[in-house]
Amino acid sequence: MHICFLTNEFPKAGFPHGGIGTFIATISKALVEKGVKVSVVGKNYTPNADSEVVNGVEVHRLHAKSIKGLAWCFNTRVIAKKIEAIHSKTPIDIVEASDMGLAFLPKLKGIAYVIRMHGGHHFFAESEKRKVGVWKGFQEQLSYKNADAFVAVSDFVKTHTSKYLSLDNRPVERINYPINLNHFQPLKITSTPFKIVFAGTICEKKGIRQLIQAMANILEDFPEASLDICGRDWFYPNGDSYIGMLKATEVPKLKQGSGSVTFKGVIDYNELPKIYAGAHVCAFPSHMETLGLVAPEAMCMAKPVLFTKEGPGSEVINHGNTGLLCNPYDPSDIAEQIKWVFQNPEAADEMGVNARESVLQRFNINIIVEQNIAFYDRIINSNKS
Repeated sequence: MHICFLTNEFPKAGFPHGGIGTFIATISKALVEKGVKVSVVGKNYTPNADSEVVNGVEVHRLHAKSIKGLAWCFNTRVIAKKIEAIHSKTPIDIVEASDMGLAFLPKLKGIAYVIRMHGGHHFFAESEKRKVGVWKGFQEQLSYKNADAFVAVSDFVKTHTSKYLSLDNRPVERINYPINLNHFQPLKITSTPFKIVFAGTICEKKGIRQLIQAMANILEDFPEASLDICGRDWFYPNGDSYIGMLKATEVPKLKQGSGSVTFKGVIDYNELPKIYAGAHVCAFPSHMETLGLVAPEAMCMAKPVLFTKEGPGSEVINHGNTGLLCNPYDPSDIAEQIKWVFQNPEAADEMGVNARESVLQRFNINIIVEQNIAFYDRIINSNKS
C-alpha cells in the first residue's frame, strides 16, 4: 500500500506549522511502522524545492509560484507532475488531501482520491456566520466532486459539511485524529500555581480575545493568576497583527493585571509537552473546531483542560468528568470554569487522570492507524472492482 498525502504544512525545522501538519506527521510515521509506504507532496516553506526522508516518510517540498491570480494553476501543475513521477516509480494507491486540495488536480488511473474533512471553507463560513466566498466555494465544490471517498475527523464536521457539499453516497468514515502517546505523557514537572496556558493560532475564532477578557474576573479572586499565550500570529487582510490588536485593546483593560498576560510566540513541537506540564490548567475556548488537537494532547498529559462546548466539544470532553466545557463567547463562563479548577485541586487532578484515560481509549495512535489502514484497504479494493 502506498499513500500520498498532499499538504504544505508538513513540519520543517525553523518554520511554524498547523494542526494538519502535525496530524500528517503523526499518522505517516505510524503507517510506515505498519509497512505502508508514505509520500508527502506540497509547496515548500522557502522559494526552492527539496526532498528528505523523515521517519521513513518521503517528503517532497516543491517550489511555489507566486504569480498573482495564476499561482493556483502553476502550483497545481507542479504538484500533479510530482505525483505522476512518484506514481510511475512506485504506484500510488491513495492520494489524500484536505477539503480544497483536489480542486484542479487531474486524476490518474488506478489511484483513489480521498478528502479528509479537516474543516473547509463552507464549514467555517457557517460557524463564523459569514458568506461563502465565490472563488473558495467553487474550489471546494470542485474538490469534493473529484473525491472518491471521505474521512471525517468528527461526527460534527461530517454532519455540517454535508449540509453544503454533496457526498453522493460515496464512502465516508469518521476517524478521530491520533495523539502521539509517547510525545504527550505526564512529565515530572511541577506546574506553576494558577498558570493558564493557551496554545494555537492567535486569531478570533480560537476564542483568545474572550480568554483575555476572562482574566479580569479571574484576577479578582486569584491575583497571582497568569496566562501564557503560545502560537503564531494571525494577520488581517490589510496586514495588521491580531496580537497587536489584543495588546492595544484588550490587555490594557486588565489594568494592574496586564502583566499577567504573556505572548510566548511559536513554541517548538518538541517543547510543547513541557509547556502543558507547567500549566495549572490548559484553556482552549475556540468558537469552532473540527475536532482539534491541542485539547486531547493536553488531556493525554493528565492536565485539567477547558475546551469549547460548541461544535465537537462534547465529542472530546465529558464535562465535569474528563474536562470542562465552556461557552466560548462568554468571558464570565470561561472565568468560572477556570476558577473551579483553582478552587478544587483534588477534583481537578482526578479530572486530569480521567482525561488521559479517555485519550488512551479514543485517540490512541495504535488503534487509529489500524482504522485508517482498514479504510484505505476498503477504498483500494472498491477502486479496483
